[in-house]
Amino acid sequence: MSLGPEYLHYPWRRHGYDHDRYAWSMLGDRRTIRWPGDKPLAVWINVSLQFYPLNQRGVPFKVPNGMTMPYPDLRHYSLRDYGNRVGIYRLLAAFEQRGVRPTWAINAQLAERTPYLLERLRAYGGEFLCHGWNMDHLHYGGQDRDEEAAVVRRSVETLRELTGQRIRGWLSPAKHQSWNTPELLAENGIEYCGDWINDDMPYAFATERGELTMMPLSTEIEDQFVMCQNLHSEDSWVNQVTDAFDFLLEEGRAQGGRLLALNLHPWLVGQPHRIGCLEAVLDHIAAHAEVWQAPAGEILDAYRAQAGDND
Repeated sequence: MSLGPEYLHYPWRRHGYDHDRYAWSMLGDRRTIRWPGDKPLAVWINVSLQFYPLNQRGVPFKVPNGMTMPYPDLRHYSLRDYGNRVGIYRLLAAFEQRGVRPTWAINAQLAERTPYLLERLRAYGGEFLCHGWNMDHLHYGGQDRDEEAAVVRRSVETLRELTGQRIRGWLSPAKHQSWNTPELLAENGIEYCGDWINDDMPYAFATERGELTMMPLSTEIEDQFVMCQNLHSEDSWVNQVTDAFDFLLEEGRAQGGRLLALNLHPWLVGQPHRIGCLEAVLDHIAAHAEVWQAPAGEILDAYRAQAGDND
C-alpha cells in the first residue's frame, strides 16, 4: 500500500521548535544583558523548604527524597524534618555572615504548619516563592484540570496570606508539571517559574492566560542531585558549583550576563558534616566583586528591563 500525500504533511515543519511555548533562540546570539552595577553574573540562592507527608500517596510516582520504606518510614520522615528544625538555622547563620539575599521556595502546607519557621524566615528577609502544597501533591499529565487548579490556587493564596508578599514565583514539587500547569500559574498571578532548566538565562514562556518567564533553576549543581542522586562527595559538589560559577562568570564577561541558580535543601547541606561545604561555596561567590547576588524576583525585573527582542 502506498503512502498518501498527507504522510509528508507536518503542520509544525519550520525552523525552531514544534510548539509555541517559547522562541527558538541560541544563547550566544542574544542581546547582551548586564546586571545592576554592570555585573556579568547574577546569582540566585534558592532554599527549598519542604514537607514530606509520612503517609504519602505517591501519585503518580514516589517523589524523589520522599518516603521509601514501609509505613511509617520514620527514618526518612525525620531526616527531612531535620532541615526545618535544625538545618535551616545553620543556613541562616551562613547567609547572615556573608550578606546573602536568598529566595525561600516553601511548600504552602509547611508555611501553614510551622509559623515559628515562617516568622524566622520573614525576620531574616528575602523573597518567598510557592513550592506547591507539599511534596506529595504532584502536578502531572492526565491529572484532572479542576483538581490541579484547586491545588495551585490553594497553595498560592495560602502563601500570600501567610507571608504578606505578592508571591510572584513558582517551583513545582519535583519540578514536575502537567500540560495545564503553566496556564494555571498565569491564572493565579504567577510571573516566573523555575521548573524548566534548558537555559542559563531567563526567557519568555507563553501560556493561553498570559506570559510567564522561565527562571531556570539548575538541577545539575543542586545539592541533592549531586550528592544523593549522583552519589558524589560533598567536596565534589563544592568543586562542581565553583567550576560552574567560574565558567559562567567568564562567559558573562565575554558574551553578556549569565545566571547561576543554586538550589539548596536544609536537610542536606544543613548537616554538621556538610555546612562547611556550603560555607566554602558561599565564600567563593562572595570573593568576586563582579557578581550581583539577589532574590529571583529582582533578577527577573532586571532581565525584563533589558530583554526586548531576546524574548
